[in-house]
Amino acid sequence: MPKVIEKLRGRGVEVVVESGAGLGALIPDELYTAAGARIGDPWSANVVVKVAPPTSEEIGRLSSGSTLIGFLAPLTAKETTAALKAAGVTAFAMESVPRISRAQSMDALSSQANVAGYKAVLLAASESTRFFPMLTTAAGTVKPATALVLGVGVAGLQALATAKRLGARTTGYDVRPEVADQVRSLGAQWLDLGIEAVGEGGYARELTEAERAEQQKRLEEAITGFDIVITTANVPGRTAPTLVTAKAVEGMKPGSVVVDLAGESGGNCELTEPGRTVVKHDVTIASPLNLPATMPEHASELYSRNVSALLELMLDDTGAVAPNWDDEVLAKSCVTREVAN
Repeated sequence: MPKVIEKLRGRGVEVVVESGAGLGALIPDELYTAAGARIGDPWSANVVVKVAPPTSEEIGRLSSGSTLIGFLAPLTAKETTAALKAAGVTAFAMESVPRISRAQSMDALSSQANVAGYKAVLLAASESTRFFPMLTTAAGTVKPATALVLGVGVAGLQALATAKRLGARTTGYDVRPEVADQVRSLGAQWLDLGIEAVGEGGYARELTEAERAEQQKRLEEAITGFDIVITTANVPGRTAPTLVTAKAVEGMKPGSVVVDLAGESGGNCELTEPGRTVVKHDVTIASPLNLPATMPEHASELYSRNVSALLELMLDDTGAVAPNWDDEVLAKSCVTREVAN
């Protein structure tokens, strides 16, 4: 974003922006040049920043000894990591930034999850055949919709807050019991199924086979009572857990909606078709991919701040790249490292 470029320029960093890079977020090249950037070929720069993992052709354009920052999917795209290492590139994965207090400004997973959670509720509202809020009209009173959010990390909490603002009666569920207070603080109810799975780094651990079976049985019974179900459950590097079975969908009221935010890793709903919106048993199941990209202005603004905060951490007083490898944030977010001979 232009404001971030101004900040980096103040640190002595020269910024090159690829022509048209900001058009999807309604930022013309002129705004970048006005902020002090140069429009040109960025691939020969000391540091290259992007969003999605690089293609093999893009990796071939990187210089040996350069630095790459972006979402690199290190747990699932191991061939990308191997190619970056072979190319002599030091690469930092935004999804590997540790979730500690000092690194909150660099936590791109959280910033983009906020966007996704918000937009998921708007998508559910647009697909629903019912009002979200309670309405008292001359024709009678309309009851509020009931919304269940499965997986209450950043995206789930934002979904609960947004659904509450729209007037729905909200309920949250997660296998991590410590988030129950966060759910209640948003005015939502907590769905207690009696199953706990606390993992590392703020994520849930993978459930055992017996725990999964019991969870599905209890969820099937609970899900049928809701008009809206939004799922956000992901386990890093693994297939998304199935939370909404075909049987649960069949038991939901006609006109109900399921929004599955885990489509990119297989989906939390058994009937999900990633990237598509389908109707099964008179229930609409939407599984958008890269939902933050549908709100490019604010998604870009947040991601830009995350990246610049990480980049500034590795700059020395002259604006040169000089990472301190004793720094926990840099050490953990680095997935390939070019070591000088």
